[in-house]
Amino acid sequence: MPMIMAQESEEYPLHRCIFQGDVKTLKILIGTHDIAEKDKQGNTPLHLAVMLGRKACVQLLLAHGAPVKVKNLAGWSPLAESISYGDRITISSLVRKLKQQAREQMEERRPNLVAALHQMGDFYMELKWDFQSWVPLVSRVLPSDICKIHKSGASIRMDTTLVDFNDMRWERGDISFIFNGDQKPSHSLTVLDNKAKLFQRVRYEETELEIEDEVDILMSSDIMVAQMSTKSITFSRAQTGWIFREDKREMVGAFHADFYQINGMVLESRKRREHLSEEDLQKNKAIMESLTKGSSQGFKNGEPPVRRASLNPPPKSNITWDEYVVAPSGQCPLLGRNLVYKESSKSFKATVAMSPDFPLTVDMLLNVLEVITPFKHLSKLRQFVLMKLPPGFPVKIDIPILPTVTAKITFQEFAFRNDIDPELFQVPSDYFEDPMRNYDFQTYDVSTS
Repeated sequence: MPMIMAQESEEYPLHRCIFQGDVKTLKILIGTHDIAEKDKQGNTPLHLAVMLGRKACVQLLLAHGAPVKVKNLAGWSPLAESISYGDRITISSLVRKLKQQAREQMEERRPNLVAALHQMGDFYMELKWDFQSWVPLVSRVLPSDICKIHKSGASIRMDTTLVDFNDMRWERGDISFIFNGDQKPSHSLTVLDNKAKLFQRVRYEETELEIEDEVDILMSSDIMVAQMSTKSITFSRAQTGWIFREDKREMVGAFHADFYQINGMVLESRKRREHLSEEDLQKNKAIMESLTKGSSQGFKNGEPPVRRASLNPPPKSNITWDEYVVAPSGQCPLLGRNLVYKESSKSFKATVAMSPDFPLTVDMLLNVLEVITPFKHLSKLRQFVLMKLPPGFPVKIDIPILPTVTAKITFQEFAFRNDIDPELFQVPSDYFEDPMRNYDFQTYDVSTS
């Protein structure tokens, strides 16, 4: 046994330095070892540095580009673990680095995306969204929406009336989202508020005030992850008829479609709140509502807003490196606070209609959705389309959006066109810029990353 321990201890040298608080050796090794390597628990060096409160190691790893958008075997990111630990400076550093890495990844993909859009024919398309819930009272208030999408060259415009949603709050409007791929990044994304005749250049570089507001929200709310599990999903042909059963085929708009039953679709949600006190749970609901409505923008009466203080660190772990490194995979010893944890899963019955006639390919759709996925519900659609679907194009889809809400999406109209008006992709001359309005376009998901 001692020989096995010694052998195991030779593995994961960066992890070992962090576990033992050896910053000097970490500085020497960090340039010659894989900074993103995962150990048997799926933890990267950054995970361990955060969970053990090794603040100097955290800053050193971030300075060398340690990836923040990565999950361990338990499904948690370094940012999620930092919220549990509760050190405000560490949380702020991780949020900044996560946003920076997301911007860099977007810009890296951008040339290929723009080239793909140029190669695609110009078109007009309509997506109809119908939101439904198994909760009767909720179902009455859920919205529907028709997204109208124009594509010309490397430019895309989407018109929508559904601006944002969070839990059971839905924000309606008359919004146009414009992507001009041939423009420089700072001018490529624009949002028009057609009722107020205002526009905003979407920027992914937040101010210090916005970063600190976000940290307050993270420290004041549950650490949550909700994702659609696709591992066990299978497709079977949907049947129709009472006595003589046959495969279901129908027209969806102008397109013939074969219907499939989606089996094994599960929405898994997990949350942690060990960093929150009972008092927090009572008062932070009001704080959250205030922050998410943007009421903290700007200083009140010349005074900066009161920020959430760091938590007292959790008790120091008595786990040694040798004990940690031999722990069975998936049975990570407790390194931080005692978890206050809840998980749930809900199965969904759903169908998808696949059409061999639809003029757009799935790959083309993915390129279009990559541009407009800053909208949360469209991001869910892209996640679904990334699955290995039956043959054809998904002209009608059921997908879970929230634990109690599903969406039925119908591609009800599509036409390649060579007469798309170029002015659709410009800001009208009578619109004024509104730098204060902040639409919820996120390049990352804080807790599920």
